[in-house]
Amino acid sequence: MATQIPNAVPITVGVDTHLDQHVGAVLDQLGRLLGTRAVPSTAAGHAGLLAWARRFGVVERVGIEGTGSYGAGLSRWLRARGVEVVEVERPKRPAHRGRGKSDPIDAEAAARAVQAGTATARPKAGTGPIESIRALHGARRSAVKARTQAANQLHALVITAPDALRAGLRRLGVAGLVAVAAAFRPRAPSTPTAATKLALKSIAVRYRQLTAEIEALDAHRGRLVAAAAPELVALKGVGTDTAATLLLTAGDNPDRLRSEASFAHLCGVAPIPASSGRTVRHRLNRGGDRQANRALHLLAVRRMGWDPATQAYVARRTAEGLSKPEILRCLKRYIARQLYPLLAGDHAVGPATLGTGGPRSGPPTTPQPGGAAVTRRAEAERRAPPQAGLTAAGGGATASPRHPAHGSSPFFSTP
Repeated sequence: MATQIPNAVPITVGVDTHLDQHVGAVLDQLGRLLGTRAVPSTAAGHAGLLAWARRFGVVERVGIEGTGSYGAGLSRWLRARGVEVVEVERPKRPAHRGRGKSDPIDAEAAARAVQAGTATARPKAGTGPIESIRALHGARRSAVKARTQAANQLHALVITAPDALRAGLRRLGVAGLVAVAAAFRPRAPSTPTAATKLALKSIAVRYRQLTAEIEALDAHRGRLVAAAAPELVALKGVGTDTAATLLLTAGDNPDRLRSEASFAHLCGVAPIPASSGRTVRHRLNRGGDRQANRALHLLAVRRMGWDPATQAYVARRTAEGLSKPEILRCLKRYIARQLYPLLAGDHAVGPATLGTGGPRSGPPTTPQPGGAAVTRRAEAERRAPPQAGLTAAGGGATASPRHPAHGSSPFFSTP
């Protein structure tokens, strides 16, 4: 189906991507469906899709579903030619119940999400050093997983090995077991003992090969991370693995993150309101990039062990009645604010330092109470008699300099 209209009309394109072909849908500025088309997922197909869409008008934006997988090639191709690309999330299942599901329907839904403003994210560029780090990071992760499986299989074989063989291996750790098993010289596997020795030697050799592979990948990845973000890896407590994870979250074009608040939300550390009635509190964010969330969590836990400012903050917030998950939520949010300038390369914002505070990316908003403990404390204060701080004339309380949602931070001064 295709409807020809004047070429001056601005149009929006939605694309549903797949392994072998992409399906595009074109909408005019009024939301009318002008046409759909399927093209192969090749460079020639990308050119054909853009040429076909331009027959209907001027392409304003292209919403692509799956810019990090099947749509990565199309996204790079369009961005290289100056076309604005918007990342569109996969449609939720309830949205399919009324209309059904097909590739043209999904492509049309992607275009409508862009027009409605529900899809506004810019995709990762995938053309710089961060893309190189991503490739090595994925290879290392799979190698570590395979090495862990090999170690577990070694121990499992020892548990079920013949008694004479198991007696000499059962007390060994992973390193000792690998060294002994790799030195085996088994004969033909004609007996259970010989077959078990051959299996142990095979797995031990594999373990050593994977270890050498991981060390080589670590060396290459470390050089790339140090060159991409030297200030980030220079920060105490931030190692290569943590820095690589956060760099992958930001991407090659960190300017796509509009503020440090958007970065915190992307990492799943922004507080989520969970208030109802007289209960005013915030809860943990269970969305976002969970790998980045894990990196910030580990960094917060490590700082609780060696950083005096963080330890003092934890002690004070514990005395105020906050639970450990609530304290970690606050710490991760502050760490995200500290690391954002180092990832975004925004020298106008400037990196935040411990104890001296750091600037926010935007004007401060009106503070809101947060946390169940804050709600309980507010209820107790409401029932308590008036204290000093109420003016005699107007009866108004003096404003507290402390942010009621997070308190004074060990990392940043609050507005």
